[in-house]
Amino acid sequence: MKSAGSPITAVVDYYGADSKTYNGFYVLDGSPIRSARDLIGKKVGINTLGAHSEFVIREWLAREGLSKDEIASVQLLVVPPINTETALRQGQIDVGAFNNIFRDKALETGGLRELFTDAVFGDFSYGSLVLRDDFIAKNPEAVKDFVQGTARAVRWTQVTPRDEVVARFKDIIGKRGRGEDPALADYWQSSSIPTAGGVIKPEEFQLWIDWLVRNGELEKGKLTPEDVFTNDDNPYANGTYPPESGPDGAPVEAAS
Repeated sequence: MKSAGSPITAVVDYYGADSKTYNGFYVLDGSPIRSARDLIGKKVGINTLGAHSEFVIREWLAREGLSKDEIASVQLLVVPPINTETALRQGQIDVGAFNNIFRDKALETGGLRELFTDAVFGDFSYGSLVLRDDFIAKNPEAVKDFVQGTARAVRWTQVTPRDEVVARFKDIIGKRGRGEDPALADYWQSSSIPTAGGVIKPEEFQLWIDWLVRNGELEKGKLTPEDVFTNDDNPYANGTYPPESGPDGAPVEAAS
């Protein structure tokens, strides 16, 4: 959106990939697909086009040596996550992208084999919360409070034992009365964010910038990561709290 001129700025990371929480691309156990080259001409089910899953699979294919034409031959089909497992098992798609509960439930059923995951980039943040630039300019104190609160909440999930985090999620789900199943919280594994409190790293955006430039969608040099994000209001980046501290700035041992 920023590359298209949208007046927005990213202010804090909120999701990513690590060894416990990630998006995986899976095939059936008996599938002949075992490498990136095997995907030429095949169908891959993802939740939406132009976002995380499309970026990850196209980047993986490029890193595995496929040409632009070969990458273009891989058919990306929009399949709602709730239907991806069925579509894969019925042969409507050759590869399915799964995450969180959908991945865990599909693997519990069995018969699937992991082709690759978005952890191909290591522990990495993929998504940031963004605000309009005019809102930031008009409401600096509200923005500061929003960012510090979000950062501290992220940090709490990073340093608190998993059972406590899951219990808190279940409590919140139960109290808000939306008819949700609290048991779904049992599938939570980690914050997935590698930096303390969701501090944004330049390389997270450089990866996207390089991809857009390579695809001819962005002029080289038009954007730098610093044009896209700010950590100014994140207490784990602006000196308010040490990066290694807990949600209230205390040492992690005391916070947890």
